[in-house]
Amino acid sequence: MPSMGTLIPGGVIVRQLGNIPYQSAYDRMRQFTQTRTVQTLDEIWLVEHPPVFTLGRAAGRNHILDAGQIPIVETDRGGEVTYHGPGQAVLYLMFDLHRRFKRLWIHDFVFRLEAAVLQVLAQHQLQGERRAGAPGIYMPVHQGAKIAALGLKVNHRGHSYHGLALNVDMDIAPFSQIDPCGYPGLAVTDMKTLGVSCQVTDIQLELVKALAANIGFTVKEALP
Repeated sequence: MPSMGTLIPGGVIVRQLGNIPYQSAYDRMRQFTQTRTVQTLDEIWLVEHPPVFTLGRAAGRNHILDAGQIPIVETDRGGEVTYHGPGQAVLYLMFDLHRRFKRLWIHDFVFRLEAAVLQVLAQHQLQGERRAGAPGIYMPVHQGAKIAALGLKVNHRGHSYHGLALNVDMDIAPFSQIDPCGYPGLAVTDMKTLGVSCQVTDIQLELVKALAANIGFTVKEALP
């Protein structure tokens, strides 16, 4: 595993926010990040979203083939276009990376997020893999279909927001209305399609545990 520098111990607040509109979560993330201070604890938000297409900073609308009735939200995260919907485990990571790590390596942070996803999949006998230059997790035994996406924003103070999404038990048909992550024809799958039946909330908590091990933190509080 790449070195990210010396880990600074610190608790993380975990909030279970349920199924909320994407725009509401996005506005709340930005407000949290803009107003946090050096005393503010890092937080992880566990959410699902009603159907929505989101565009990252590098995204082109030409990668939305047919939005239909699904709303589109432009964001400041990295990456291209993706889809969020019920049955997808979404974790938003509001971390002070400058405080938590003595040196800041964004690629190493992403590596550790991917490691947590791979760990959770392995716990359910699913073997995922990384792809160079294409953040996220893919399933080699299922035509290389993408099962998890990552997209972050890190501001000049080293504060991160946005995060990761793992497809658990969702309608993946809307992915056919876009070029997922900017790749025409990219297959997308979920855990249910691969034979694993589980609850989104359970997978979210498994991801928190795996992130704690891979990043190095304890859960300070679990809040609604």
